[in-house]
Amino acid sequence: MVDFLIGVFLATLITALFTTRLYRLLFWYALNSLTLGLLALTIGTRLHDRAMLLSGALTILLKAGAIPYILKVLSRKFALVRQIPPGIKTQYAIMLVPAILVFTFYLAEPISHMVQGNANYVAVSISSLFLSLLLMIEHRNVAPKIVGFLCMENALFLLGTTATEGMPMLVELGIFFDLLMAIVVINLLLYREEAQS
Repeated sequence: MVDFLIGVFLATLITALFTTRLYRLLFWYALNSLTLGLLALTIGTRLHDRAMLLSGALTILLKAGAIPYILKVLSRKFALVRQIPPGIKTQYAIMLVPAILVFTFYLAEPISHMVQGNANYVAVSISSLFLSLLLMIEHRNVAPKIVGFLCMENALFLLGTTATEGMPMLVELGIFFDLLMAIVVINLLLYREEAQS
């Protein structure tokens, strides 16, 4: 089940890279976050970790529900452009994605003996981090950059969850606090973009 959820997590992120519509991008981010929340619930159930179960439930509520809804409302409020063609041509992106995946699997191999869980999970987490960075880089509009930043945060959460098989609750609360601060920054960025246009 964990392997399936991590596969879906990576697939939603790769699909988000090739999305050219803002609302579809928000949908793929919501699905990515939902998968992450279900993964945390699955690992928390297996380890009987209440903190992990709580963080999984919060991930589903906040990241899969509240944040995409807030971003959709803000995009309507500031009348953002819904057509978001990527700056990198599709054929180059198609070559970049497998290259990133292969590179991160080689990158994660030396640390495989240091990880408690499966080393492939670490490789997928690191590749998700790079793919989120690519999502931020390939768009000129501010909304896809914000979604890329949020996907990067999801990748870090996945790394902490799978590499250590459960993070301390204090770290998880710190991540959620950072996310709330990010929402404030997002609002300011969108306001600034509207003022410039």
